[in-house]
Amino acid sequence: MKTCVLFPGQGAQSIGMGKDFYETSSKVRAMFEEASDASGIALKALIFDGTEEDLKQTRNTQVALALVDCAAAVCLHEHGIVPDGAGGFSLGEWPALVEAGVLPFDRMIRLVAERGRLMDEAGKRSGGSTMAAVLNLEPKAIENALVAAGIEDVWVANYNSPTQSVVSGTEAGMDKAEAALKEAGARRVIRLKVSAAFHSPIMRYAYDGFKEFCTDAVFSNPTLDFFSNVTGHRETLGTEIKKLAAEQIISPVRWMDEEAAILEAGYGQCLEAGPGTVLAGLWKAASAEISCNPCSTVDQIATISL
Repeated sequence: MKTCVLFPGQGAQSIGMGKDFYETSSKVRAMFEEASDASGIALKALIFDGTEEDLKQTRNTQVALALVDCAAAVCLHEHGIVPDGAGGFSLGEWPALVEAGVLPFDRMIRLVAERGRLMDEAGKRSGGSTMAAVLNLEPKAIENALVAAGIEDVWVANYNSPTQSVVSGTEAGMDKAEAALKEAGARRVIRLKVSAAFHSPIMRYAYDGFKEFCTDAVFSNPTLDFFSNVTGHRETLGTEIKKLAAEQIISPVRWMDEEAAILEAGYGQCLEAGPGTVLAGLWKAASAEISCNPCSTVDQIATISL
Protein backbone atom coordinates (compact mmCIF):
# COMPACT_ATOMS: atom_id res chain seq x y z
CA MET A 1 0.00 0.00 0.00
CA LYS A 2 1.37 3.37 -1.06
CA THR A 3 1.80 5.83 1.81
CA CYS A 4 2.03 9.63 1.59
CA VAL A 5 3.40 11.57 4.54
CA LEU A 6 1.92 15.04 5.13
CA PHE A 7 3.50 17.71 7.34
CA PRO A 8 1.44 20.33 9.21
CA GLY A 9 2.19 24.04 9.03
CA GLN A 10 2.12 27.15 11.17
CA GLY A 11 -0.67 27.06 13.74
CA ALA A 12 -0.03 23.44 14.73
CA GLN A 13 2.79 24.35 17.11
CA SER A 14 2.58 23.96 20.90
CA ILE A 15 5.01 24.00 23.81
CA GLY A 16 6.36 20.49 24.39
CA MET A 17 5.71 19.26 20.86
CA GLY A 18 7.96 16.40 19.83
CA LYS A 19 9.36 15.82 23.30
CA ASP A 20 8.89 12.06 23.17
CA PHE A 21 10.65 11.99 19.78
CA TYR A 22 13.58 13.79 21.42
CA GLU A 23 13.62 11.46 24.43
CA THR A 24 13.47 8.22 22.43
CA SER A 25 15.71 8.95 19.41
CA SER A 26 19.39 9.86 19.48
CA LYS A 27 19.10 10.96 15.85
CA VAL A 28 16.36 13.44 16.79
CA ARG A 29 18.51 14.81 19.63
CA ALA A 30 21.32 15.37 17.13
CA MET A 31 18.87 17.11 14.78
CA PHE A 32 17.88 19.53 17.56
CA GLU A 33 21.54 20.50 18.01
CA GLU A 34 22.12 20.79 14.27
CA ALA A 35 19.00 22.93 13.78
CA SER A 36 19.93 25.20 16.69
CA ASP A 37 23.39 25.75 15.21
CA ALA A 38 22.01 26.37 11.71
CA SER A 39 19.29 28.81 12.82
CA GLY A 40 20.96 30.53 15.76
CA ILE A 41 17.91 29.71 17.93
CA ALA A 42 18.11 27.62 21.13
CA LEU A 43 15.37 25.30 19.91
CA LYS A 44 15.28 22.75 22.74
CA ALA A 45 14.74 25.53 25.29
CA LEU A 46 12.20 27.30 23.06
CA ILE A 47 10.11 24.21 22.25
CA PHE A 48 10.17 22.42 25.59
CA ASP A 49 10.56 25.22 28.15
CA GLY A 50 9.62 28.43 26.32
CA THR A 51 6.41 30.42 26.33
CA GLU A 52 3.56 30.23 23.84
CA GLU A 53 4.17 33.92 23.14
CA ASP A 54 7.78 33.28 22.07
CA LEU A 55 6.91 30.16 20.10
CA LYS A 56 4.17 31.86 18.09
CA GLN A 57 6.56 34.52 16.76
CA THR A 58 6.87 33.70 13.06
CA ARG A 59 10.68 33.89 13.10
CA ASN A 60 10.67 31.16 15.81
CA THR A 61 7.60 29.14 14.84
CA GLN A 62 8.73 28.20 11.38
CA VAL A 63 12.11 26.75 12.36
CA ALA A 64 10.70 25.01 15.45
CA LEU A 65 7.85 23.39 13.55
CA ALA A 66 10.05 22.34 10.62
CA LEU A 67 12.36 20.64 13.10
CA VAL A 68 9.58 18.75 14.91
CA ASP A 69 7.94 17.72 11.63
CA CYS A 70 11.27 16.26 10.52
CA ALA A 71 11.68 14.58 13.91
CA ALA A 72 8.33 12.84 13.37
CA ALA A 73 9.54 11.62 9.97
CA VAL A 74 12.73 10.24 11.53
CA CYS A 75 10.68 8.32 14.08
CA LEU A 76 8.51 6.93 11.29
CA HIS A 77 11.67 5.68 9.57
CA GLU A 78 12.94 4.17 12.83
CA HIS A 79 9.68 2.23 13.05
CA GLY A 80 10.25 0.88 9.55
CA ILE A 81 7.79 3.22 7.81
CA VAL A 82 9.24 4.69 4.62
CA PRO A 83 6.68 6.67 2.59
CA ASP A 84 6.31 6.76 -1.17
CA GLY A 85 5.26 10.41 -1.34
CA ALA A 86 5.39 13.65 0.64
CA GLY A 87 3.60 16.96 0.90
CA GLY A 88 3.09 19.65 3.49
CA PHE A 89 0.74 22.47 4.36
CA SER A 90 2.42 25.88 3.94
CA LEU A 91 5.51 25.76 6.21
CA GLY A 92 5.04 21.98 6.29
CA GLU A 93 6.19 21.84 2.68
CA TRP A 94 9.77 22.42 3.86
CA PRO A 95 10.10 19.19 5.89
CA ALA A 96 8.42 17.49 2.91
CA LEU A 97 11.31 18.71 0.76
CA VAL A 98 13.72 16.95 3.13
CA GLU A 99 11.64 13.77 3.10
CA ALA A 100 11.55 13.84 -0.71
CA GLY A 101 15.34 14.25 -0.97
CA VAL A 102 15.11 17.73 -2.49
CA LEU A 103 17.06 19.41 0.33
CA PRO A 104 19.35 18.18 3.10
CA PHE A 105 18.07 18.90 6.61
CA ASP A 106 20.65 21.56 7.55
CA ARG A 107 20.12 23.55 4.34
CA MET A 108 16.35 23.41 4.81
CA ILE A 109 16.67 24.81 8.34
CA ARG A 110 18.82 27.72 7.14
CA LEU A 111 16.32 28.53 4.40
CA VAL A 112 13.36 28.31 6.75
CA ALA A 113 15.07 30.53 9.32
CA GLU A 114 15.44 33.24 6.67
CA ARG A 115 11.91 32.64 5.38
CA GLY A 116 10.51 33.13 8.89
CA ARG A 117 12.57 36.28 9.45
CA LEU A 118 11.46 37.82 6.17
CA MET A 119 7.80 36.94 6.66
CA ASP A 120 7.91 38.39 10.18
CA GLU A 121 9.41 41.59 8.77
CA ALA A 122 6.85 41.72 5.96
CA GLY A 123 4.08 41.53 8.53
CA LYS A 124 5.53 44.45 10.46
CA ARG A 125 5.87 46.48 7.26
CA SER A 126 2.29 45.82 6.18
CA GLY A 127 0.78 48.40 8.52
CA GLY A 128 -1.87 45.97 9.71
CA SER A 129 -2.90 42.72 8.05
CA THR A 130 -4.59 39.55 9.16
CA MET A 131 -6.23 36.24 8.17
CA ALA A 132 -9.63 34.71 8.80
CA ALA A 133 -11.21 31.28 8.44
CA VAL A 134 -14.44 31.22 6.45
CA LEU A 135 -16.85 28.40 7.33
CA ASN A 136 -19.63 26.82 5.29
CA LEU A 137 -19.05 28.76 2.09
CA GLU A 138 -17.52 27.20 -1.02
CA PRO A 139 -14.24 28.72 -2.26
CA LYS A 140 -15.76 29.94 -5.54
CA ALA A 141 -18.54 31.67 -3.60
CA ILE A 142 -15.91 33.40 -1.46
CA GLU A 143 -14.08 34.65 -4.54
CA ASN A 144 -17.34 35.88 -6.08
CA ALA A 145 -18.40 37.65 -2.89
CA LEU A 146 -15.10 39.53 -2.65
CA VAL A 147 -15.34 40.63 -6.30
CA ALA A 148 -19.00 41.63 -5.99
CA ALA A 149 -18.21 43.77 -2.93
CA GLY A 150 -15.30 45.45 -4.73
CA ILE A 151 -12.81 44.29 -2.11
CA GLU A 152 -9.35 44.30 -3.70
CA ASP A 153 -7.16 43.90 -0.60
CA VAL A 154 -8.43 40.49 0.62
CA TRP A 155 -7.60 37.22 -1.12
CA VAL A 156 -8.24 33.49 -0.62
CA ALA A 157 -5.05 32.19 1.00
CA ASN A 158 -5.89 28.55 1.79
CA TYR A 159 -8.27 26.32 -0.17
CA ASN A 160 -8.70 23.83 2.66
CA SER A 161 -11.98 22.03 1.99
CA PRO A 162 -15.36 22.61 0.32
CA THR A 163 -16.64 24.13 3.58
CA GLN A 164 -13.52 25.81 4.99
CA SER A 165 -11.18 28.33 3.44
CA VAL A 166 -8.88 31.03 4.80
CA VAL A 167 -8.65 34.58 3.51
CA SER A 168 -5.77 37.05 3.93
CA GLY A 169 -5.80 40.82 3.68
CA THR A 170 -5.52 44.21 5.27
CA GLU A 171 -7.29 44.90 8.56
CA ALA A 172 -9.58 47.45 6.86
CA GLY A 173 -10.30 45.10 3.97
CA MET A 174 -11.07 42.23 6.32
CA ASP A 175 -13.74 44.28 8.11
CA LYS A 176 -15.54 44.75 4.79
CA ALA A 177 -14.92 41.16 3.72
CA GLU A 178 -16.40 39.73 6.90
CA ALA A 179 -19.71 41.48 6.23
CA ALA A 180 -19.72 40.53 2.55
CA LEU A 181 -18.94 36.87 3.23
CA LYS A 182 -21.64 36.54 5.87
CA GLU A 183 -24.12 38.11 3.50
CA ALA A 184 -23.06 35.54 0.88
CA GLY A 185 -23.88 32.72 3.30
CA ALA A 186 -20.79 32.06 5.41
CA ARG A 187 -21.79 30.63 8.78
CA ARG A 188 -18.80 32.16 10.53
CA VAL A 189 -15.76 34.28 9.71
CA ILE A 190 -13.15 33.72 12.41
CA ARG A 191 -10.11 35.97 12.74
CA LEU A 192 -6.92 33.94 13.21
CA LYS A 193 -4.18 34.71 15.71
CA VAL A 194 -1.45 35.42 13.17
CA SER A 195 0.99 38.26 12.74
CA ALA A 196 0.34 38.96 9.05
CA ALA A 197 -1.59 38.09 5.88
CA PHE A 198 0.36 35.02 4.74
CA HIS A 199 -0.01 33.59 1.21
CA SER A 200 -1.08 36.92 -0.24
CA PRO A 201 0.48 39.82 -2.19
CA ILE A 202 1.05 41.53 1.18
CA MET A 203 4.02 39.18 1.56
CA ARG A 204 5.77 40.62 -1.51
CA TYR A 205 8.66 41.98 0.58
CA ALA A 206 9.32 38.47 1.95
CA TYR A 207 9.00 36.90 -1.50
CA ASP A 208 11.52 39.29 -3.06
CA GLY A 209 14.03 38.82 -0.26
CA PHE A 210 13.65 35.06 -0.09
CA LYS A 211 13.92 34.59 -3.84
CA GLU A 212 17.24 36.42 -3.75
CA PHE A 213 18.40 34.47 -0.69
CA CYS A 214 17.74 31.20 -2.54
CA THR A 215 19.75 32.17 -5.61
CA ASP A 216 22.65 29.79 -4.93
CA ALA A 217 20.65 27.05 -3.18
CA VAL A 218 20.55 23.71 -5.00
CA PHE A 219 17.20 21.89 -5.05
CA SER A 220 17.61 18.30 -6.24
CA ASN A 221 15.00 16.35 -8.17
CA PRO A 222 12.75 14.52 -5.66
CA THR A 223 13.44 10.86 -5.02
CA LEU A 224 9.78 10.17 -4.26
CA ASP A 225 6.47 11.81 -5.17
CA PHE A 226 6.40 15.46 -4.05
CA PHE A 227 3.14 17.43 -4.10
CA SER A 228 3.16 21.24 -4.34
CA ASN A 229 0.93 23.77 -2.56
CA VAL A 230 1.26 26.27 -5.39
CA THR A 231 0.23 24.01 -8.26
CA GLY A 232 -1.71 21.39 -6.31
CA HIS A 233 0.08 18.73 -8.36
CA ARG A 234 3.08 16.42 -8.26
CA GLU A 235 6.32 18.18 -9.20
CA THR A 236 9.37 16.30 -10.49
CA LEU A 237 12.06 18.91 -11.20
CA GLY A 238 14.20 20.48 -8.49
CA THR A 239 14.58 23.69 -10.49
CA GLU A 240 10.81 24.13 -10.68
CA ILE A 241 10.35 23.23 -7.01
CA LYS A 242 12.90 25.91 -6.10
CA LYS A 243 10.89 28.54 -7.97
CA LEU A 244 7.64 27.36 -6.38
CA ALA A 245 9.21 27.43 -2.90
CA ALA A 246 9.57 31.21 -3.18
CA GLU A 247 6.23 31.72 -4.94
CA GLN A 248 4.46 29.84 -2.15
CA ILE A 249 4.98 32.87 0.13
CA ILE A 250 2.59 34.99 -1.98
CA SER A 251 0.46 32.20 -3.48
CA PRO A 252 -2.59 30.43 -2.03
CA VAL A 253 -2.24 26.93 -0.60
CA ARG A 254 -4.25 24.73 -2.98
CA TRP A 255 -4.73 21.93 -0.48
CA MET A 256 -7.92 20.52 -2.01
CA ASP A 257 -6.14 20.10 -5.36
CA GLU A 258 -3.18 18.52 -3.60
CA GLU A 259 -5.40 15.99 -1.82
CA ALA A 260 -7.06 15.15 -5.15
CA ALA A 261 -3.64 14.63 -6.77
CA ILE A 262 -2.61 12.26 -3.97
CA LEU A 263 -5.79 10.23 -4.43
CA GLU A 264 -5.34 10.16 -8.20
CA ALA A 265 -1.78 8.87 -7.74
CA GLY A 266 -3.16 5.76 -6.05
CA TYR A 267 -2.14 6.24 -2.44
CA GLY A 268 -3.71 3.92 0.12
CA GLN A 269 -3.09 5.98 3.25
CA CYS A 270 -1.70 9.29 4.48
CA LEU A 271 0.21 10.03 7.68
CA GLU A 272 0.26 13.43 9.40
CA ALA A 273 3.85 13.68 10.65
CA GLY A 274 4.10 16.43 13.26
CA PRO A 275 1.98 18.05 15.97
CA GLY A 276 -1.80 18.21 15.88
CA THR A 277 -4.51 16.66 13.73
CA VAL A 278 -5.47 19.53 11.40
CA LEU A 279 -4.53 17.71 8.19
CA ALA A 280 -6.19 14.48 9.31
CA GLY A 281 -9.37 16.50 9.88
CA LEU A 282 -9.18 18.15 6.46
CA TRP A 283 -8.58 14.78 4.84
CA LYS A 284 -11.93 13.49 6.13
CA ALA A 285 -13.63 16.14 4.01
CA ALA A 286 -11.62 15.06 0.97
CA SER A 287 -12.02 11.30 1.00
CA ALA A 288 -13.84 8.49 2.74
CA GLU A 289 -11.76 6.01 0.74
CA ILE A 290 -8.45 6.30 2.57
CA SER A 291 -7.42 7.50 6.01
CA CYS A 292 -4.99 10.14 7.24
CA ASN A 293 -3.56 9.01 10.55
CA PRO A 294 -1.97 11.43 13.05
CA CYS A 295 1.67 10.75 13.96
CA SER A 296 2.39 13.38 16.60
CA THR A 297 3.71 10.94 19.23
CA VAL A 298 5.82 7.78 19.36
CA ASP A 299 2.79 5.82 20.57
CA GLN A 300 0.74 6.91 17.57
CA ILE A 301 3.53 5.97 15.18
CA ALA A 302 3.80 2.53 16.79
CA THR A 303 0.21 1.77 15.69
CA ILE A 304 0.86 2.50 12.00
CA SER A 305 1.13 -0.37 9.55
CA LEU A 306 1.95 -0.36 5.86
